[in-house]
Amino acid sequence: MNPSTLIGMVTSVLLLVVVMFFAAEDPLLFIDLPGLGIVLVGTMAATFLSYPLKEVVRVFKLIGTVIRNERLYTQKDIEELVDVSRLWIRDDPVAVEKALKRVTNPFLRTGVQLVIERTPEEDILDLMQWRIARLKAQETAEAQLFRVMASYAPAFGMIGTLVGLVNLMDILGSGDMTVIGHHLAVALMTTFYGILLANLVFKPVAVKLERRTEQRVVLMNMVMQGIAMMTAKRSPSLMRETLKSFVAHHENEIFDGVDDAPRPRGTKAPAPARPAAGGTPPSPRP
Repeated sequence: MNPSTLIGMVTSVLLLVVVMFFAAEDPLLFIDLPGLGIVLVGTMAATFLSYPLKEVVRVFKLIGTVIRNERLYTQKDIEELVDVSRLWIRDDPVAVEKALKRVTNPFLRTGVQLVIERTPEEDILDLMQWRIARLKAQETAEAQLFRVMASYAPAFGMIGTLVGLVNLMDILGSGDMTVIGHHLAVALMTTFYGILLANLVFKPVAVKLERRTEQRVVLMNMVMQGIAMMTAKRSPSLMRETLKSFVAHHENEIFDGVDDAPRPRGTKAPAPARPAAGGTPPSPRP
């Protein structure tokens, strides 16, 4: 499981436990199955009305993607690109073909295959940019689906509250404050459920998917840069350092964060390092 997702889930459960058992005299007041049903069923119904069936069905798969701890293959992709590029510089197409069979990244493999087939660099980059744009558009739409669900949930929570208030008005004339108070609490629970689902489930999932897409796009751009350098037959060592800059952490590779340490007299402070291009964390395989 993804560590940050696990931490978020545990923290959310602890928060609810604290609210239910320490902020209320009767924890069972926070359990209202009809109210929860109104929010969940209403949100799903509105989502089905808003999106095609095949897109809504993907919701469950996407939740699994957020929970799952995806492995990182960035360094492996860099080494595969460097190895293939080294063989390409030696003008050994047979060895390149053999090395290509061991490449597991389909995006990288497509780019290398096009290079081997002597496809013009402009056409290769156009195709790879189109695939990046397509992936970004698709995954952005998937994240937007959860943002839409996050907007529906509080609305159906208010609908449940209105239903509860109608029932409350029906018994208001009895004058029994205990019964009136109980129905008022139940009426407000649907709003509680709607806000809770929107801000602890739907919005966090959307943000997680958006961040995942950003990381995958960085990785694909890194691969595309490597393919361009391979086409130009650049040095494998230069390629390795250039590609690393796409996924470099915000670190000072020379001084390792010790800029404030005492220096010998007469020495100058180091010049600020230029930020690495595309400086984002490593990303999962596209």
